[in-house]
Amino acid sequence: MKIYWGLLISILLISCSPGTDWVQFRGQGGLGLSPARISPPLGIRWQIQLQDSEERINAFNPPIVIGDTIYFGSDDGNFYALDVETGYMRWVFRAGGPINSIPYGDDEKIYFGSQDGKLYALSREDGREVWSFRTWSQINSQVERYGDYIIFVGDADAIYFLSPDGNLEHEIFNPGWYNFTFLLSDNVMYFATGPTVAQVGPYDINNREFLWFLPRHEMDAIWYSFPAVKGDLVFMSTSDIRWGMTYGFYALDKATGMIVWERHERGIFPLRGWDDYQEYLLFLRNLDMLDWLAPSVWNDLVIYTGGDVMVRAFEGETGNLRWERAFDRPVSSSATIAGNRIYFGLLDYGELSAALVCLDVRDGSLLWSMDTDGSLLSAPVIAGKRIIFGTDKSVFYVLEEVF
Repeated sequence: MKIYWGLLISILLISCSPGTDWVQFRGQGGLGLSPARISPPLGIRWQIQLQDSEERINAFNPPIVIGDTIYFGSDDGNFYALDVETGYMRWVFRAGGPINSIPYGDDEKIYFGSQDGKLYALSREDGREVWSFRTWSQINSQVERYGDYIIFVGDADAIYFLSPDGNLEHEIFNPGWYNFTFLLSDNVMYFATGPTVAQVGPYDINNREFLWFLPRHEMDAIWYSFPAVKGDLVFMSTSDIRWGMTYGFYALDKATGMIVWERHERGIFPLRGWDDYQEYLLFLRNLDMLDWLAPSVWNDLVIYTGGDVMVRAFEGETGNLRWERAFDRPVSSSATIAGNRIYFGLLDYGELSAALVCLDVRDGSLLWSMDTDGSLLSAPVIAGKRIIFGTDKSVFYVLEEVF
């Protein structure tokens, strides 16, 4: 596909404020929190069209930000390193297939997986391939470094633990899970795959043993979200389409896996021009987004976005509904919280444009929204004074505070 760099624009000619790195998927503890605070007004620092195609993509998973560089892979098979201030391309690496993996970076290298079945380690400085590791399947997971392990998941293949120089240390059988994500916290992996497709549970990385397994007979669903851990609780959600789009929202005891509370909701969609087939297509679209239905945790609230027209905020300890907000079209992404504000996308629908939306996380009141060229496909990354995201029209945005 043709790469369009001529459309790169720099609208704001303002000085750069100090940045904050965003390296870990969903932030520390998987909470979907940024340490930054963003204050309006905002403007477009720059935006680029990554590929020239009428076909919309289904995945544009979150980038990472290290220093003055943004790193991310794309459906076009390219892995990009862009200057955070200008959008200038520092380098680009061509993989052997589309990239749905979320990268990880350390002092010297960037790691990511591709649908060509390889895990790549590139030089951060110039994008040169340092090493690669071939698996038996596509890699559609995030990549993390934990201690001396580089960890990622192959679809219906294995969870791989590599050394930093690309040698296999050990692996866990993955009997049938796809687009698998995990959280690493206090030497435990939430979650790892068990001996059968019905078994998923927290895995003690040091002792190489499972602590417990999810109560699958109670949570039976097609999609299991990325979890978040706060205190003694693990928060996560599920979704299914077998009887229309349905959701389950859960808090589990971290030590035992017992369900502390659960809430179940039927998906709510626009009343006009919406049918079961569109609901089914939307469900399929969401499955390529690795952070779909991931919880965002703020103080005593657990907030879920994405899938239908609702944003729901539950009390973390009890599961009681604190507030909810309905929109006139489906929510397109999971959310990121910065300060007391929550940011996510709305799907374009009919004559309604796609948008980036900001709510007050305390009560769900609408603070502002901004039309976007295409619908957000993952939670925006908030690094320093910038909001960064990609859309299903392959447009990449960097917004920045205007002083």
